[in-house]
Amino acid sequence: MELDNNYRIEKDLLGEKEIPKDAYYGINTVRAMENFNISNKKVNINLIRALVIVKKSASITHKKLKNMEEEKANAIINACDDILTGEYDCYFTVDALQGGAGTSTNMNVNEVIANRAIELLGGNKGDYTIIHPIHHVNMSQSTNDVYPTALRIAAINLLRPLSNALASLQDALQVKENEFSDIIKLGRTELMDALPMMVGQGFGAYARAIARDRWRIYKVEERLREVNIGGTAIGTGMNAASKYIFLMTDILREQTGLGIARSDYPMDTTQNMDVFVEVSGLLKSAAVNLMKIANDLRLLGSGPKGGFGELMLPEVQAGSSIMAGKVNPVIAEMISQVSMKVIANDSSITFAAASGQLELNAFGPLIADSLLESLEILTNAVKVFEEKCIKGIQVNEDNCKKHLEASTASATALLHYIGYDRASEIAKMALKENKTIEETVLSQGILPKEELEQILNPYQLTKPGIPGK
Repeated sequence: MELDNNYRIEKDLLGEKEIPKDAYYGINTVRAMENFNISNKKVNINLIRALVIVKKSASITHKKLKNMEEEKANAIINACDDILTGEYDCYFTVDALQGGAGTSTNMNVNEVIANRAIELLGGNKGDYTIIHPIHHVNMSQSTNDVYPTALRIAAINLLRPLSNALASLQDALQVKENEFSDIIKLGRTELMDALPMMVGQGFGAYARAIARDRWRIYKVEERLREVNIGGTAIGTGMNAASKYIFLMTDILREQTGLGIARSDYPMDTTQNMDVFVEVSGLLKSAAVNLMKIANDLRLLGSGPKGGFGELMLPEVQAGSSIMAGKVNPVIAEMISQVSMKVIANDSSITFAAASGQLELNAFGPLIADSLLESLEILTNAVKVFEEKCIKGIQVNEDNCKKHLEASTASATALLHYIGYDRASEIAKMALKENKTIEETVLSQGILPKEELEQILNPYQLTKPGIPGK
């Protein structure tokens, strides 16, 4: 076979492949590209970088233990540093949805690191007699301990910004709680008139829901810190010396700046993916709260004339290509769609984690892609939601007052004085005659005006206790 000068030949147990001469990846990556041309979506770069950090840490460990020639170890370490700058991102080409429990991703990383290290030592890409992707870059490792470890590192690195974004959103909601603390409105249950409340109280409830999400996500990092590195193929640690296993964990902790700890039972951490389900479940909880808040804001801001019109959401773009002057609540709609995606990803993670068999879960790539995507989009969406929606919300006090005064909700305040049945009759009569509760009670001569005004004081109805007492 005549070889084009733009290609090199690499071999594996299945045969030969032409590889672009300038490519830093190798034959395993090319086979994966051919086999898994599925989603047009590459492996999440955060996972790639975490894998590179694991490889760097392994080479530092082998260098300290003198398991590898210092020159080779240094070349791998320096190659990893180069890759972590982002300059070589285009060579991580494997589809996110792949068989093999992440082996294709691990091999892609091994090959790019090896070829960059070979280059640093003055060799030609593909000359694996200098640096070998398996013998050197992957020394004492298996995809089955490297991949889950890297996923945990990547997840922690994305969890922290999300926790911070939720904390900031909580603060913004509390600002609105205070800003609107003296504006009264009609509360609603099942979309029907309920009791008076302060606008700020609604935002206070939102803030507390987000506070729970922020705290849960902050705490779950502890679950992710336990890694199975050194467990190799099934968690038994075969082909990894004890000194390597313990020192590797220490080096990984130094390189990541995270509180990484070695699992006391690596076989468990290798085969079971429930920790990722737990993390995803908390992301789903946050998504549920965010979607509920967004739906409330859209409803309360509906109109401007044909809806509730009690809140005024920031106008950020034109809303229609045909209806002049229309502005839509696009930021609230965005956060709802992101929430839907996170909830859908949680289902994927749940099915993938439950589908593992015996000593390994083959569906780690789906778990990784779904979890890291959820973390990224949720963080970005929360930041936009705060900046372009929550901070700019205003209240239409006239509409709030109009809806409250037109409602029969204040009839509930009469229960202590005239009983449920009589109060229900008053409410029904007020609606029929298009009068307020106060007007109806006075027309029936049930209570004196002074006492009635105290009982029906709407501000008192937003607090604990019996109205008028």
